[in-house]
Parts: sequence; structure tokens; C-alpha cells
Amino acid sequence: MKPIAAHNHQTAIRSARRAMADYETILGLTETFKVLSDPTRLKIVFALTRIELCVIDIAELLDVTESAVSHQLRLLKTLRLVKQRKEGKMVYYSLDDEHIEDLIRVATRHISE
Repeated sequence: MKPIAAHNHQTAIRSARRAMADYETILGLTETFKVLSDPTRLKIVFALTRIELCVIDIAELLDVTESAVSHQLRLLKTLRLVKQRKEGKMVYYSLDDEHIEDLIRVATRHISE
């Protein structure tokens, strides 16, 4: 952020307005952060930064039921935070793309500083 020598309210407001995301983006971000605010879902996302896992693996890792994991994965999948891949009867989950891992890494670094 650049310091402004003499503060002009109208200039500052125009600049802030240009930086403001559109309403749909704000809603999407709100939903994403809301979903990630749940500790179980965040643990799932952290686990998937390393390797793809099935529901059974995640349930054992987090010591929760497979039903609970499936419910959380459904929410994460709805927001395109995770994706699935079928191999025979097994379904494996991974992060939807590298941006999700970047988001987690930046947030982790932020709270660590």
C-alpha cells in the first residue's frame, strides 16, 4: 500500500472502490472461508495437501466416522475445494487445484509470523 502525502478522501475512496471485488466474488470468498472455518474440514484440506486419500483413510486419520467424512467432503466438493477420482469401487479425493494449497500455505504463514 502506497502512503498518500496529503490525504484526499475522494481519491482514497475511488482507489479503494477500484480494488473492491465484485459482489459475486465477495460471496464466493465468504462461502469458501466459512467452509474452511470448520476444524474437521480444514484438517481434511491439510491432509490432502500431501496425498490423495479415500474416505476410509481420512476417517482413520481424523478418528471420525466415514459418514462424517463423506458429509464434509461433499461440502468441500461443492465449493470446488476438493475433487474426486474413481478407481474401481474406490473414490480418492485430492485438492481441486494448486490455489487451494497456496491459500492454506499463505494463511498458515500469516498466523505463524
